[in-house]
Amino acid sequence: MKRATQKFNELPYNQELKQRARELRKAGNLSEVLLWLQIKNKQLFGLDFDRQKIVGNYIVDFFCAGIGVVIEVDGVSHDYKSEYDKVRNEYLKGLGLRIIRLFDSDIKNNLNGIMEYLKTELAELLLIT
Repeated sequence: MKRATQKFNELPYNQELKQRARELRKAGNLSEVLLWLQIKNKQLFGLDFDRQKIVGNYIVDFFCAGIGVVIEVDGVSHDYKSEYDKVRNEYLKGLGLRIIRLFDSDIKNNLNGIMEYLKTELAELLLIT
């Protein structure tokens, strides 16, 4: 796994987004905080996740360099950004990253179900890497 981690630790990084990422980590919306409490400190399969990670010119909600996974929490702010999200997804996929999208309302209303879904998705990726 070390080789994959090295690969994903060398991703493009826009230094100008550093302050914005810090602000997003401090502010944290409820669904992101709820999910973070479940995945921080290697609680999920021993995977190390970062929160509000800069990748190129984007800030992703959660990132695991060990297996190259981005977890995005989509709420109402994404309702009118479909073209932006499409371009962003293509960029991230072009870097070899796998994107898992979760809905804000699902996290708030069914956190246990979301965690089971994540375990299934991540278990598959762990078998591949």
